[in-house]
Amino acid sequence: MPTRPRYEMPDFFRDALTTHGLMEAYLARPPYQQNDYIGWVTRARLEATRQKRLNQMLEELKKGGVYMRMKWNG
Repeated sequence: MPTRPRYEMPDFFRDALTTHGLMEAYLARPPYQQNDYIGWVTRARLEATRQKRLNQMLEELKKGGVYMRMKWNG
C-alpha cells in the first residue's frame, strides 16, 4: 500500500495559526488531520481558493468537533 505524502508546514500556514491563537488546537489534532489540512490548503491553484480553505480550517479549529465539514469526536 503506498504511503501518503507528508507535507511541511509553510510559513503562511504557521503564521495564520499563530495569529489566530489556534496552534494549540491544530497540534491537538491527530497527525493525519494536520497533514491533510496542510496538503489541502497548499494544493489550491488559486490564491483565493487557498485563502478560502485556510479560513475554513481556522473556523473548524476554532469551533472544534469538525474536520473537513464533517462531525469529528476528537
